[in-house]
Amino acid sequence: MSSTSNAALQDYSRRIEQLATKLGLDYYPVDFELVPNNFMMEIAVYGLPVRMPHWSFGVRYIHQLIRQGMGHSRIFEVMFPGDPCHAYLVNNNTVPENTLVVAHVLGHADFAKNNHLFARFMTMAGGHILEQAAARAHRIDAALEEFGQERVEAVLDAALALEPHIDVNQELHRPLYPTHRPRNDKPLEADAFRKRYHNLPGEKVNRIEQPASSRAAIPPQPEYDLLWFIANYAPDLEGWERDIFLAVREESFYFYPVFACQIMNEGWASYWHARLLREADFLPSDLYLSAIKAHSDVVRPYAADNQLALAVNPYHLGFSIWEHLIENKGIDAARQICREEDDFGFIRNYLDQELAEKLELFVYESHDDGGIKIADRDIHAIREAILAPKFNYGAPRIAATQIHVDASLELVHDHQSDGRGLDLGRAERVLEYIARVWRRPVSLHTIGMSGNARVITSKKP
Repeated sequence: MSSTSNAALQDYSRRIEQLATKLGLDYYPVDFELVPNNFMMEIAVYGLPVRMPHWSFGVRYIHQLIRQGMGHSRIFEVMFPGDPCHAYLVNNNTVPENTLVVAHVLGHADFAKNNHLFARFMTMAGGHILEQAAARAHRIDAALEEFGQERVEAVLDAALALEPHIDVNQELHRPLYPTHRPRNDKPLEADAFRKRYHNLPGEKVNRIEQPASSRAAIPPQPEYDLLWFIANYAPDLEGWERDIFLAVREESFYFYPVFACQIMNEGWASYWHARLLREADFLPSDLYLSAIKAHSDVVRPYAADNQLALAVNPYHLGFSIWEHLIENKGIDAARQICREEDDFGFIRNYLDQELAEKLELFVYESHDDGGIKIADRDIHAIREAILAPKFNYGAPRIAATQIHVDASLELVHDHQSDGRGLDLGRAERVLEYIARVWRRPVSLHTIGMSGNARVITSKKP
């Protein structure tokens, strides 16, 4: 981007921020930075500008490169909520495109500051994710230097394989389990037989004392936060290994609201970038038209020239619901919904049959011959199909249930509440990763395709 274009973008950005404040957007300050396209792609793939090194990010980078080369993916911006927020724009995008992106980012920043889920997780994880991630990456570099790539990579393999396996209902910083069962100081009353016995002549009525407290089971109940559990209870985990698990867990907590509110958040940002551009009378008409063309590309329901989409575009769906809500309930009601909901409440409460039909949403099923068939247009089925990939952070619901006397670990797949089957091949690989850091046998109880019980056991660690 030339210096003239850069100056123009800075001027438009400043004036759009003033307009956003005038229209009632409330957000932490945003630091904008123009970066080359290859650096932007690295940020998008790694999830952060500086992050712990691991081979899986390289695989994702190649995948993203192929998608971009085929025209299936284009990254306009990456934004990190915090105080301040950090936003990255591509320096060779046009001024109209980056003007739209600035307005879009302000919508994200408003959502992140005011949505209760974002606020809760930012309170726990802090508002300086980039600095925290860079510090963690530095510590892992030091571990690589001291312990070697093979050992550090084995721990990262296990931790990143369990990245979504946190318990979002727990606190980020939580205490360890009690080491002993609580003792009830009130003596137990004797049962009826003992009372009759002690009432015999010459016998003295005694009260039965509560036995001394005993060691509590670990875990005391099914534990779904596997990263936290392994970090704190793996028998031989060293301090630097524990730090890696807790670092991955903290980043997973930070990203959860982005995952759980994606449709709401992208829709809210798209609504506000469209409105800000529409009301920004200081923008030249040719720039406005180019920016609106970019807006249409972002919120279209299908990609390229296809006239049918077999996956939901969160920008399109979220934007359509917010427009419908604001038109029918007003902006104040929309702001209240923005504060209180995540995608589960948003879709179930505000995607109705009329809007689903207008957006031509349906549930489909595919056949082995490659054919596609519309399976359902019922609104309840549509909602659940949209939300199904979001349950439990998109991962099977697995709990640690018991550490046996030989320190082997037992995991259980909660398939009844999960509603999601296991890829048994992948489950076996993840189990091997876990066994390397647990350093004892690890077993997983699940069900097979036919509904029969299955137990997968790791090889000898």
